Amino acid sequence: MPIPFTKMQGLGNDFVVFDGVSHHIDLSSEQFRWIAHRRFGVGCDQILIVERAERPDVDFRFRIYNADGSEAEQCGNGARCIARFARDRGLTQKDEIIVDSLAGVSTLRLEASGEVTVEMGIPEFDPANVPFAVKTPQIVYNLEIDGKQIQVSVLSLGNPHAVQIVDDIDNGLVESQGPLIESHPRFPRRVNAGFMKVVDRRHVHLRVHERGVGETLACGSGAGAAVIVGCRRGLLDETVQVTLPGGTARVAWAGEGEPVLLTGPAVTTYEGTIEVASLL
Repeated sequence: MPIPFTKMQGLGNDFVVFDGVSHHIDLSSEQFRWIAHRRFGVGCDQILIVERAERPDVDFRFRIYNADGSEAEQCGNGARCIARFARDRGLTQKDEIIVDSLAGVSTLRLEASGEVTVEMGIPEFDPANVPFAVKTPQIVYNLEIDGKQIQVSVLSLGNPHAVQIVDDIDNGLVESQGPLIESHPRFPRRVNAGFMKVVDRRHVHLRVHERGVGETLACGSGAGAAVIVGCRRGLLDETVQVTLPGGTARVAWAGEGEPVLLTGPAVTTYEGTIEVASLL
């Protein structure tokens, strides 16, 4: 039976979005991998499903599946697309939407400019909750990659991030180190690897190798994690422009104990239907 879908993108981070409110969506990891395949399926970085809320204080449940079929906890760009999708599909008339995901409850706000702001929650720095295998919490950790010591800052924004501050994001480090950091044994659930160059106190350049996906044109939670790291290390102001390969997002963080705000576009590319019966 054909299933309707919407193709969306936020800063080039692209998604196949399913309406799980109006339709029953029950797909396997193999089916998610097939849908995400850019030659045999629709093609996307991640698959998003908006579902009916399971609790009275939220509007929708939001599920995220990586291109490798694994389920993810958080996706800032995907959350923005979910807000735009819910409004455009008539699932809600609200400008402020509350969603629940594996990462917890988030507030999504549709701005008059057409952009969407995501409140991504309060960052978690306890290594045990990232999770990251280390004895003593620090702001910067040494990590051995391919026989060399690199320095990373580690945190969770509902999903795990390891951010490295570098002088050049185009010198091959993303390609060579990204997969090794992602699968490093000190990250038992793997990790998103960010490579950040600080331009000035209000502007950074960032590339992210995403867990279960590879490098994407943008990573919303990665942008949030990078700004948090820069702020904790005294390099950045509270509001920062984050330039990614797919465009620029704005991240605001007021400091310890405060939520991270991510603002950027959410665009519908096209709509269609997909037949997955052959994989059932």
